[in-house]
Amino acid sequence: MKNPFKTLLMAVLPALPLWLSAQTDVSLFWRSDSVQLSEISVADGDQYRRIGHHGPAIENMYMALRIYFNHSGSIDVYSKKQPQLELATAHWYPTDAMQAAGYGCDEYKVGSTVGLGGYNLWDGEQIVKLTATEGRDVSVRKIKGGAVAEMLAKGVPYGEKKVDILIRVTMKDHERWAIVEAFAKKGGKVQFVTGVNFHPGKQAFTDQGHIAVWGRHPEDVSKNPINIGGGMVYKQRTVAQKKLTDDAVLIISRPTKHYKTKVVSAGEKEADLNTADKFIQYVQQLKY
Repeated sequence: MKNPFKTLLMAVLPALPLWLSAQTDVSLFWRSDSVQLSEISVADGDQYRRIGHHGPAIENMYMALRIYFNHSGSIDVYSKKQPQLELATAHWYPTDAMQAAGYGCDEYKVGSTVGLGGYNLWDGEQIVKLTATEGRDVSVRKIKGGAVAEMLAKGVPYGEKKVDILIRVTMKDHERWAIVEAFAKKGGKVQFVTGVNFHPGKQAFTDQGHIAVWGRHPEDVSKNPINIGGGMVYKQRTVAQKKLTDDAVLIISRPTKHYKTKVVSAGEKEADLNTADKFIQYVQQLKY
């Protein structure tokens, strides 16, 4: 008679090294010296070209996200081939040799959109970018069971007032999704705009609470473009308007000081969620 404990142990042992190892990481540095920092605060709100990977970055075993250090409010994705941490060595841009050895790379194109779960504002008629007239702060940190990356845009013109807007990305150990939040820290309630961008030829699924997009990203980003999935889960009752544009599915919130979604990404080079059907099914079952 088989020993059930021994059978369970034999099934679990191969996964133990992955389970016990570090599951999340963060990265923030000036390109001039590559020294890792926990925070950067500047009066000039656009440091996109001076900051490593263009802004604070955070990763789990399946993807990395970066918040652009400029007015865009965009979040970009680094796609992986296999579950592992890569920011510390790849710095978002792995060499060809590293990619041949199993590293992922920057396959995702954000363009002028919010990317995967980034944030802008809505003034009732149009999108308002996060132009920081009073400076911009970014930070990264490890927390118990995960990691956090943040960007605070100060003095953003919004109607007849100025607001401070904080974007926070939180990743949890042993999970492949990320929580993305926006806070109006000063200036009262606002309407946030978030969503998932896409490119021609995409496959898409949306319902009241889920967005899933799968498709190939343009050749100007990658030497070998691949199909990438972008997914989001949100609370339907928080939505004032849902818009489909030429390049994104957008969510416009009701007036609020805090908004939260859950986002996830996967690519065709990985072993699990590597087709449109698999990815869309995964997003459909995700809970808020």
